[in-house]
Amino acid sequence: MTLSAIPLLVVAVAAYNALAFLRPASLTAAVFEMALPSGARVAIPGGEAVVMLGLALLFVEIFKATRTSNASILDHALSLLLLLVVIVELLLVPAVGQASFVLLMLLCLLDVVAGFTVTISTARRDVGIGGGLS
Repeated sequence: MTLSAIPLLVVAVAAYNALAFLRPASLTAAVFEMALPSGARVAIPGGEAVVMLGLALLFVEIFKATRTSNASILDHALSLLLLLVVIVELLLVPAVGQASFVLLMLLCLLDVVAGFTVTISTARRDVGIGGGLS
């Protein structure tokens, strides 16, 4: 198994779990703040910061889905496994029962759906299925 087959969202899920179990208060406490030109201050809690990390990793995952190799099949299977683990964890582990973890679960779902969709579209184009009849 190559490292490129490991879904990157596992980093965000692991980071969220680390915060949830080691420093639960950091999920709701502001990890950084920024001042806006209007004078308002935006505070980003730890849970939302992990979701932001997940969004960036999802962007990379969608690019990884354009590969057509054996590693991409393993990547999709592991992404699906990660989604199942996250769903079970959300349902059974009280420490992660927050809205930011639900958003992380939705990112995992989007990774699975987008990964399969992009791969199928790419494979169709490479093989030439359904070309130009419409």
